[in-house]
Amino acid sequence: MAGMPKKVLERATKMLKVLEESHSKEELERKIETSRNEMEGVQLSFVQLDDPIIEQIKEDILNIDINTLTPVEALMKLNEIKSLLEGKKK
Repeated sequence: MAGMPKKVLERATKMLKVLEESHSKEELERKIETSRNEMEGVQLSFVQLDDPIIEQIKEDILNIDINTLTPVEALMKLNEIKSLLEGKKK
């Protein structure tokens, strides 16, 4: 799946395999619980945090002085960020 982090796809594949191999509700519940225990403490993300565009947006936001920003400038900055994200979709 385009843009989906590798860990999310691996987790989905693992869960699909568990579902396909299960023959009873009890067995399925046991396997899901075992899988949850293995993944405890791991938070999966749908956003690729090391993406250069996300990094650029982060830097832009951190460099904004919100105390001197006018409402129009804020809307223009938001439009710039939106344009960056729309360009990424293509």
